[in-house]
Amino acid sequence: MSAPSSASSTAPAIIEAAINGGTRKEQNPNVPLTEDELVADALACLDAGAAIIHHHITASRLSGDEAADVYLGVWRRVLAERPDALWYPTINFGPDAERYAHIPPLAASGLLRLSLSDPGSVNLGVDDGGIPAGDFVYRNSFADVAHQLDLCHEHGLGPSIAAYEPGFVRAIVAYQRAGRLPAGAMVKLYLCADRGLTGTPFGLPVTTTALDAYLELLDGTGIEWAVSAVGDDLGRSPVIRPALERGGHLHVGLEFHGGDRTPTNVELVTEAAAVCAEVGRPVATCAEAAAILGLPSPT
Repeated sequence: MSAPSSASSTAPAIIEAAINGGTRKEQNPNVPLTEDELVADALACLDAGAAIIHHHITASRLSGDEAADVYLGVWRRVLAERPDALWYPTINFGPDAERYAHIPPLAASGLLRLSLSDPGSVNLGVDDGGIPAGDFVYRNSFADVAHQLDLCHEHGLGPSIAAYEPGFVRAIVAYQRAGRLPAGAMVKLYLCADRGLTGTPFGLPVTTTALDAYLELLDGTGIEWAVSAVGDDLGRSPVIRPALERGGHLHVGLEFHGGDRTPTNVELVTEAAAVCAEVGRPVATCAEAAAILGLPSPT
């Protein structure tokens, strides 16, 4: 199958580093959580070859303006040293109405060129025996998806799109076919190990067959995509080389990393960059990543 991306197998590959999330210090002491840790880790990952940084903040139930201020505390410092860096936040863990209320003030700061979209819903949770259990749904209705993407259109932000399940991709393809997908989009294909996220396996496994199934959905769209291995170790997985050979990009970092070792984010980025070199894909700079994605020019 040919890659559904405009990238060739020798074009620069974008490395995105998702440097924290659900991973706790008890699981990996290297995960950055404080402002100083986040600044240092972001800069080190950028120096190692990452073009995009994604991270969470530890504070919750903040207003949109409050959450934006916490993110900007990190990114004013990072961008002072690396003004070319690309980054984006996660949802705001406040009341439902506030989940994306931090995006307008972040966009107004002039320091944000990417936003986020999770175009679907997924059940998460297991019991002690490993059986799917509980009532938690990471919920994104189609109205929520429209709101996520409308914010990108309104503020000139490229959507970084998470695909937990194949249906998420089909929703985004529908937007693309209708001419309503914001410029600068990249879909992250979340292949998932048995250990999953919060112990829950979802979507498709970390195999080349699963990757090709996602690529069939994207075939002919020209949408840029990256592969991720949730609860696994992408740099040592069977999908990293096929993804690069098919013209894709890489999504690594301690947000989703799983396995027996406890690496740093910089180690994961460095390993990903080494695989890019092995398959003949140069690592994209931040400026090259912005051009590959077709990000709107900063205002």
